[in-house]
Amino acid sequence: MDTGTVSKNVIKVREDKAPLCFHCSQIKDDQKTFELDGGQSAKWIADNQFSEEDLRGRIEPWLTSLFQSEHLSLLLGSGLTSSIQFAATGNSGNGMGNPELKTYYKDQIVKKATESAIQMGRGSKPNIEDYIRVMNELLRGLNIVGDEANYNELKAETEMLIGAFADNISAIENAIASATEGKRNSAFNKLVLFLMSFASRTGTRDRLNIFTTNYDRLIEAGSDIAGLRLIDRFVGALTPIFRSSRMDIDMHYNPPGIRGEPRYLEGVARYTKLHGSIDWVNCNNIIRRIGLPFGAKNIEPFLKVASINADASKIMIYPNASKDKETAEYPYVELFRDFAAALCRPNSTLVTYGYSFGDDHINRIIRDMLTIPSTHLVVIAYDDPAGRIEKIFNEWGRFNQISLIIGKDIASLDALVDYYLPKPAIDRTTIRMADLLRQRYDQPSKPSKKGGDFEE
Repeated sequence: MDTGTVSKNVIKVREDKAPLCFHCSQIKDDQKTFELDGGQSAKWIADNQFSEEDLRGRIEPWLTSLFQSEHLSLLLGSGLTSSIQFAATGNSGNGMGNPELKTYYKDQIVKKATESAIQMGRGSKPNIEDYIRVMNELLRGLNIVGDEANYNELKAETEMLIGAFADNISAIENAIASATEGKRNSAFNKLVLFLMSFASRTGTRDRLNIFTTNYDRLIEAGSDIAGLRLIDRFVGALTPIFRSSRMDIDMHYNPPGIRGEPRYLEGVARYTKLHGSIDWVNCNNIIRRIGLPFGAKNIEPFLKVASINADASKIMIYPNASKDKETAEYPYVELFRDFAAALCRPNSTLVTYGYSFGDDHINRIIRDMLTIPSTHLVVIAYDDPAGRIEKIFNEWGRFNQISLIIGKDIASLDALVDYYLPKPAIDRTTIRMADLLRQRYDQPSKPSKKGGDFEE
């Protein structure tokens, strides 16, 4: 697979033996015509050219089938937030540059943060999460050796950095919430259609599991608009508390005229934020979710309340760690246990969107899932600039269990909700009509004149 082409469009679905790279060769009357890159061919493509409708007929039925697997999970990365932010504001930048450190150990911190970025395949430019992770590790070391002066200096600088990071996340929310009404509504409509395409599952199927590495509350906001009920580990009304003892709580209803047979309530999903959230706060070793409005410009006032009274260092946002340390600490051990339990079981499908496969601890669980023959991974990504998806696809070797939908022409949020994702509704009439049409008009295969082979 070579995603280094100009278009960076890649598809591998259904019986495709290998990924196909293609580009948009023509746009006429808002309809795109695609062409395979040189040296490639496929049985379903004539003369190396195909239309959006051809591509839709290839992708949408395949995703519809996979989305009705016995177990379905959705892993969302920062690409989803960037897509919605761009749709609402025309900009997807987060505005966070490299911090100007003043601590005595600033050179060592920069060096280790750079090494972390290189190890994760992001080049030699560390992001804010790399700095926070390294500074947290250094704080532990200074505390162990008893270097109180440097510890206090670094602790104050780390708190300021975490506070700025949390405020930046909230600023992204604020930019989306304060966008012009037309663009904001359009962006949230796309988000609702996207989420409901996955959440629209029949009552005989297991609940959709939504996992995210994001710290923002965009998924929660979209679910509120869509009327999608999210079940997580928090219990309570005013300041919910994270509970390790959560059992398989669900929502049922009693159909009229039927007694003793409760059924699943539609529009419910299980929700897990693997790296924490800007509204999670550690209060005396109890994880609480505070009432932080979506798009609040400043988090600090919401921390200074009687029952919380915390500073930025108590916000439970845990950046990537190359040594998997977050998976061994509370509450992250519980969250990753949920992730592994949801994925690693038979007849399970995982769909990733906007996730760049830069977290080794997450990738390991996904790879373990693929050791079960009846599982399937669908990777949907706007691009693959670092080549991590290509590398993982080739290294893991589970080609028949992996589908790829990569590129701006097929994996943008607009293209997905308009063409390629299943209809976001449990429409039994449409399903019944499709069954009737197939039974009435589909012709059985006819034996060929050559003998035992069959032709359509």
